[in-house]
Amino acid sequence: MKIAMASDHAGFDQKPALVAYLAGLGHEVVDMGPASAERCDYPDYADKVARYVAAGGAERGILICGTGIGMAITADKVSGIRAAVIQTPQFAHLFREHNDGNVLCISGRFTSLATNKEIVDEFLATEFGGGRHEGRVAKAMREDDPGFQGVGEDPIPVR
Repeated sequence: MKIAMASDHAGFDQKPALVAYLAGLGHEVVDMGPASAERCDYPDYADKVARYVAAGGAERGILICGTGIGMAITADKVSGIRAAVIQTPQFAHLFREHNDGNVLCISGRFTSLATNKEIVDEFLATEFGGGRHEGRVAKAMREDDPGFQGVGEDPIPVR
């Protein structure tokens, strides 16, 4: 599988090990930066990976920052991307199976390399379940359409 990967300075320490790990499993990894642990801005790297995946340059993306949160917020704004912060292998499985997630965001500061390898393994091995999940993913993705005006339901009054 072709995988685009990037980090910021807070996730940089784990990136080379994960790139090597994935390459060792036979995956083609496109390292989209940075080249060093110097301070950098996570939105720039999240944008690179998300746009690359959205354009079909890679099947999946992996982003690493301090928490994964900033990367997920940024990547998910790119049309066609379903990005989330994942902290356990079980969540990685459900992210793929239920949400057809295509960009994995992980923490380089709060999650060990060993656990992140397990998360990555599950993210890459799990197929989208389809079925009842297809309609829900389609509904989520309509948010990418600037013409979508929302579901338009009135809120439930609080008493």
